[in-house]
Amino acid sequence: MPVPVAIQEYLSQRGCPYTTIPHPRAYTAQEEAAVTHTPGHEWAKTVVAFCDDEPVLVVMGADRKLDLDRLRRMAGADTARLAKEPEFAGLYRDCEVGAMPPLGPLFGQRVFVDRRLAECREITFHAGTHMDGIRMDYVTFTGIVKPVVGDITWHI
Repeated sequence: MPVPVAIQEYLSQRGCPYTTIPHPRAYTAQEEAAVTHTPGHEWAKTVVAFCDDEPVLVVMGADRKLDLDRLRRMAGADTARLAKEPEFAGLYRDCEVGAMPPLGPLFGQRVFVDRRLAECREITFHAGTHMDGIRMDYVTFTGIVKPVVGDITWHI
């Protein structure tokens, strides 16, 4: 499955330079980091969570785990929880389940980024498939996504 047209158009319309990285099928963030030869702290793992009833995208290095309480506070929510696959499977048009990119504005969602990922010069993330990644400068990413950045993870 090639990179979905909606993702290509979103990046193209914003004049974003990026590199597409085709790779063998992989499902976990750690596997994708390995097959794309990307350090784990630079692979931008995208997690879907619900803050109160709002789906949000949380982005962190592949070597990190989400702290839901920190996310809840940062989002100004009463509750925060991980989304279950059936809850988010239909939210990311044209994307394979679990391979959504952290492009929240494309999907009408807020994006929260762990501060450690924000320290990277480049990041790599899902391109909508389990066989493609997108690599871009972190500064370019923040310019098109406008994420909220904070300390929301702990090391695996």
